[in-house]
Amino acid sequence: MFSALDHQYMQRALQLSARGLYTTTPNPRVGCVIVNQQQIVGEGAHLKAGEPHAEVYALRQAGALARGATAYVTLEPCSHHGRTPPCADALLEAGVTKVVAAMVDPNPLVAGKGLAYLQAHGVETQHGLMEAQAKALNPGFISRMAKQLPWVRCKIAASLDGKTAMENGHSQWITSEAARLDVQYWRAQSCAILTGIGTVLADNPQLTVRTTPDARQPLRVVVDSQLRMPLDARIAQDGACLIAYATDNQQRAAEWLHRGVALLQAPDAHGRVCLSTLLRHLAQLQMNEVMVEAGQSLNGALMSQELVNELLLYYAPKLMGGQAQNMLAMPSLTHMSQAVDLTITDIRQLGADIRIRALPNYPGS
Repeated sequence: MFSALDHQYMQRALQLSARGLYTTTPNPRVGCVIVNQQQIVGEGAHLKAGEPHAEVYALRQAGALARGATAYVTLEPCSHHGRTPPCADALLEAGVTKVVAAMVDPNPLVAGKGLAYLQAHGVETQHGLMEAQAKALNPGFISRMAKQLPWVRCKIAASLDGKTAMENGHSQWITSEAARLDVQYWRAQSCAILTGIGTVLADNPQLTVRTTPDARQPLRVVVDSQLRMPLDARIAQDGACLIAYATDNQQRAAEWLHRGVALLQAPDAHGRVCLSTLLRHLAQLQMNEVMVEAGQSLNGALMSQELVNELLLYYAPKLMGGQAQNMLAMPSLTHMSQAVDLTITDIRQLGADIRIRALPNYPGS
């Protein structure tokens, strides 16, 4: 169905889409290549919400050579008016005669309508070329559109015996500088960083992106059931912060609001924060990818409720002993059929450490 050249052109479009890895939120990352007589005549990537889409940049570069050309785009061209005009119209006006999309847009406003619109106006269309690679670039956007939930990526740094902190809570630093630098890039592509009150009280972190001074800072989100976070906590001092809580016995809500911190009261039946309600709220705020940097309690609660989509595990060549804190505080299991199987998608060495990316396969799902 697709030739070697088709794959070559789409591969280039995928490379271009990665230019928006840290900047396109809440929009998807998209790349486009315009090909005329087996020559690339235009390239483009969507870089920031409100700015032109990938197809527009590619068409501008192609100019008159777009007439009679084929457009390879990693996501179905939009057919609706958003912050920018429809890309389907731009392709028609430029005279493109064929459009190959890696995947159909999961946005209900598009969802096949862009390709149908092009077909109705005489443009040949195909989709499905390198679809898996295209989906891997936008897991959060796809999840938000399809499930009204962000993609939750849980980062855990641990010793080889699976410990994340000493019994007394001391944890800096388990992993090497190379691993900590890698975490910065994952933070940079996240829309929000989620942590728990235990981590705030123990480490007083900022959870900011420090790779570049002008980096887009993700929303910092703290799960704090009793709203007891200290008013001078570093996580709430610079940049946007949201506290999710259940009860406010210390009457701090008004003060936090006065300081510009957003609040979400979302109690569950046990007086804790309802994590699924929190994640749906983040999706409503157009958060595509949420990175969890927390302790064993919040990590375990998210896993137990099957709310984690991906694990980002950093293992250091250390042994920390049986009384040290675990990666996940989860209920004890009695049978191997209850275990959460993992599909490992990537393993690599970073300095002295090993990073494993894995997808949970929850029992019964």
